[in-house]
Amino acid sequence: MSQQKPENTDATPTDAAPTTPETTPSADATPEVTAPGATADAAPATGAAPAADATPAPDAAPAAPQAPAPAVVVEEVAVVEEVVVTTTTTDGPGLLARLGAEAFGTFLVVLAGVGIWLYSGFSGTQTTLTVALGFGVATLAAVATLGHVSGGHVNPAVTLGAVLAGRTRARDLLPYWLAQVAGGALAAAVLFLTVPAALPALLSQTGEASVRSFVGATANGFAENSPLSRLSTGSAEFGLVPALLVEVVLTAVLVGVVLAATDRRTPRGHAPYAIGLTYAVLLLVALPVTNAGLNPARSTAVAIFSEGWALEQLWLFWVAPLVGAAVAALVYRAFASEPLEIDELDEDDDLEDAVAR
Repeated sequence: MSQQKPENTDATPTDAAPTTPETTPSADATPEVTAPGATADAAPATGAAPAADATPAPDAAPAAPQAPAPAVVVEEVAVVEEVVVTTTTTDGPGLLARLGAEAFGTFLVVLAGVGIWLYSGFSGTQTTLTVALGFGVATLAAVATLGHVSGGHVNPAVTLGAVLAGRTRARDLLPYWLAQVAGGALAAAVLFLTVPAALPALLSQTGEASVRSFVGATANGFAENSPLSRLSTGSAEFGLVPALLVEVVLTAVLVGVVLAATDRRTPRGHAPYAIGLTYAVLLLVALPVTNAGLNPARSTAVAIFSEGWALEQLWLFWVAPLVGAAVAALVYRAFASEPLEIDELDEDDDLEDAVAR
């Protein structure tokens, strides 16, 4: 009896009785391993009906659904630093009016400060504090009354700082300087002409003194012409380097305060007081060293009516304050909070805003 190959278990059974296969697997054949409970899918025999869909065993647990992997979104954010520059254009008084205001303001500062210095000597009230307060209060008054016209600089160093900080037009620099020097020189001339001819000799320890030497006591100097050298009769003095350093640093502080106090973002109304008091305090530091320059117009005005040495040493009291002003303006522009403000004005109206409210 011939042996028949078994058909698929899912196929429909025939009337013929099944026979048990006794075939021997070949050596090359690999036995098929079927998982428990699963139905083997054998290849259907030729001519047999197609196999039905296999039904999973009742005891087979359904596969748990696999949760989708969370989506990972990578965003590239480019940070671009933006510099906001605010340019303000404001109409104001003409150049002639502004120059007149600067000349009058500097006249007031020199007349009050140097006048107190000269005439308080024989009244017994001359002290370093008296002189410092005289200059400081006069500056406060000039800024408060003239700020709405010209900005109330009354100091070439402040004007340079305002130009470099974008507060004043560059073409106004030289006219402002000329007006300030002229106003200061006029005040010094008034003081020079009103000094009694006999007064210097009366106040001099030697009994011999001229009006120029009397006015020269308020002039700025260093080395043998420093106040310390006069007080110590030449035993000690502030040389070139200390004088230069003091003038640069203190002028930088002064100009920095002016720029900060007149900034549009600063609370209004306090600028004149901040500037005047700062100037007075800085004079207390510089008076024993150089007779306190910090203002080239004031230094020039007094030097014109003093002895020759004052004009010879005047260069330091222009160079040092202007360097200090430039440093203050550049540092202020570099570190001032945003937005950066540049004023294109017919006048520098920062102090106008500060004193108007």
